[in-house]
Amino acid sequence: MLLSVMQANAVVLDIEANLATIDAAAQKAAGAGASLLLTPELFPVGYSPLRIHAELDPVILPSIREKLANIARVRGIGLVYSLPAPAEDGGRYISATLLDAGGQVLLEYAKVHLFGDEERKAFSAATDAPAVVDFNGLSVSLLICYDVEFPEAVRAAAVRGAELLLVPTALSAGYEAVPQVLIRARALESQLHVAYANHSGHEDGCDFLGGSVVAGPDGSLTAAAGESAALLFAEVLADPVRAAREDVPYLSDRRPEIYREWEAPGRRG
Repeated sequence: MLLSVMQANAVVLDIEANLATIDAAAQKAAGAGASLLLTPELFPVGYSPLRIHAELDPVILPSIREKLANIARVRGIGLVYSLPAPAEDGGRYISATLLDAGGQVLLEYAKVHLFGDEERKAFSAATDAPAVVDFNGLSVSLLICYDVEFPEAVRAAAVRGAELLLVPTALSAGYEAVPQVLIRARALESQLHVAYANHSGHEDGCDFLGGSVVAGPDGSLTAAAGESAALLFAEVLADPVRAAREDVPYLSDRRPEIYREWEAPGRRG
């Protein structure tokens, strides 16, 4: 399957401009033969947690979702987008949604690991594990940004059968090791493809790194962007994942009962 990853600069709370950017990327990606387009964290509304909390009327979120579904339908391409979503505590989660090429929701996920004071003030932390669905013959799962920096989160997707992990992100400049080292390590240790889509440029006081990547189950980079806007393409296939897991059976050789014992309160080495 050909995957496309959008790296772009959003305009905070200029929803129509941001949707137009996604639509243009979807048209280009579909025209190149891609089956799926991954977009960055909170891209339709821009990344500014406190402004989103204060200024974004949640009443408009269903209409934004319908417009994104229409992009998928019109362009004939699967789409991953990230938006605020209602939380059980009355607040809002940061969510990610996978649509098929007909605009139907296949998978939803809410961010578990919030990063920094602004996110913690503006959003609620979710608790549900990442689920896995079939998309064009690949087992696919979702995480969001800071989630992927925790090996437990990626492993949770992998042990549920994920072969492709899609990660919308909003990573600021100064954290180059995340896409260049950590994403590759996560792909290698859990033996799956990891696609990581970041913002570029400056948004409401934040300078974004860019640096979007796709890493394979052997830890190699199959696509990588620089600092500016880009549309990446990478072939993501099930066979390399299955071959890696047969060659070195990390997942089946795990001993989670021992790890739980190691982490028990009062445990001494």
